[in-house]
Amino acid sequence: MAAIAEEKLATDITILDMRTVCDYTDFFVIATGGNTRQTKAISDEVHFALKRDHELLPRAVAGEREGTWIIADYYDSVLHVFTEETREFYRLEDLWNDVPKLEAAVSA
Repeated sequence: MAAIAEEKLATDITILDMRTVCDYTDFFVIATGGNTRQTKAISDEVHFALKRDHELLPRAVAGEREGTWIIADYYDSVLHVFTEETREFYRLEDLWNDVPKLEAAVSA
């Protein structure tokens, strides 16, 4: 998810390891898009790539219409794609500051 989001030029990609604090998912992948159009493009690309490459569809998706915070539940991982303002307002990393952060794969 992180690599796909990066390919769509998402910024500030963070992966939170939720396994010790959450029983419904293992990871949060958090990314920022420059505007609502980009957040939708990031979310769409993750959706299409996971469906094409892994035959994986999300359990649920919310926020696509507004595009300021799109959340897609892929069972073991939950994708959060924010606009900058919305990410700053909700500050998920601060809310979950006690969980380990993993390094997102950086493309070469």
